[in-house]
Amino acid sequence: MTRIQLLAASALLALAGGASATSFVATTDTLGGLSANASESTSDISSSFDDDKIVRAARDDAASFVASNGAIRGAQLEAALRHIRQQAPQVQADDQQLARAILAL
Repeated sequence: MTRIQLLAASALLALAGGASATSFVATTDTLGGLSANASESTSDISSSFDDDKIVRAARDDAASFVASNGAIRGAQLEAALRHIRQQAPQVQADDQQLARAILAL
């Protein structure tokens, strides 16, 4: 390999490495932002429904739901999810996030 070919290969590797690092940072920032928004929503839920009997009764079902990655959906959890969405329609959280918030109570 000539000196020019080695320099060209080195330059391409440096550019590719920089692009990968930038992509990684952008992806990490995006996921971090989404996680922070979800965390903020679920903490709002936690403080709002801390002493709610319907939500408190769903803790065991929420634990099963989270542990099974959504495969087990108990009746008390379903009732609590409906109740939360009726009482706080502004909350933009999926079932998994709400179940985790119930567990955090």
